[in-house]
Amino acid sequence: MSLTKVLGKVLVASPERRHEADADWSLVQRVQSGDIDAYDHLVLKYRERLYAVIYNLVGNREDAADLTQDSFIKAFQAIHRFAGDASFFTWIYRIGINTALGHLRKNRLRSFFSIDKIDENDRPSAEVIAALTDERGADRDAFVAELQEKLNEAMQKLSIKHRTVVTLFEIDGLSHQEIAEIMDCSEGTVRSRLHYAKQLLQAELQPYVKR
Repeated sequence: MSLTKVLGKVLVASPERRHEADADWSLVQRVQSGDIDAYDHLVLKYRERLYAVIYNLVGNREDAADLTQDSFIKAFQAIHRFAGDASFFTWIYRIGINTALGHLRKNRLRSFFSIDKIDENDRPSAEVIAALTDERGADRDAFVAELQEKLNEAMQKLSIKHRTVVTLFEIDGLSHQEIAEIMDCSEGTVRSRLHYAKQLLQAELQPYVKR
């Protein structure tokens, strides 16, 4: 199986996503009405997911934690301007991504694609590893470490925008439409950036792809 086929699998959004958006909007309205505690529910719901995305962009756990906190503070400060036109999920992710990108531009940092703490049931990281190697145990750990380094090197060759698309699609499993809303671009642009990123990753990791 080629790396392109593995990375190219479309992750279907949960059928409960619409219900989730409605529940979030209800919480937002409570916050807007003065129920500050309701915001804690939104923070708890999305904190880990937003942190994971930001971490995969900035490559530093302390920075990712700070930027995640900053993102939720910014969202809270602007909560009265949120009209529910998009889901809170999309809105907070856009704030988080913009916060991380601003940090990268300001500090001229390089971000990294992280596959540490791989879970055998985690998708798509575990599928990528399974498709690339049959190794297990110590051999598998050594392979993962080597692949981590190669992925980091390959991701550094991508622009921040391309790296963001890969992170949102492959790490967080967002759809093209959701990524387009978060990055304020068209779905076609998302597909184009993702296609370019896949081509580069496949070329860089060709020696590791099972045939």
